[in-house]
Amino acid sequence: MATLYVTEFTGLGNAGSDFGTVVSGAQAPIEPELTSQTVAIGGASTSSSPFNVKTTLVRLHSDAICSLTFGKGTATATAIHRRFAANQTEYFVVPKGDNYVVACITNV
Repeated sequence: MATLYVTEFTGLGNAGSDFGTVVSGAQAPIEPELTSQTVAIGGASTSSSPFNVKTTLVRLHSDAICSLTFGKGTATATAIHRRFAANQTEYFVVPKGDNYVVACITNV
């Protein structure tokens, strides 16, 4: 079964050295993640559960070719939405506490 992996974070942090200085350009999600979930990728649009109210950054990883879209409360993905390649990983900023979800559908 093809799967979209969704990892939710509170935001980005700056990596620093042992001396407390910020390393230029070294940004990464703030760990630990808030929560993770999976969404089945199939011939019909499937939506995630609503994101945690503290989520502002999501990491999406698809193990199959799919299209996806975001929505407030509900979302329906179609083949015209952004396309992910198999094994693609991307980060997206989402509005905090706004009941956002991500939906996906196969797109081969």
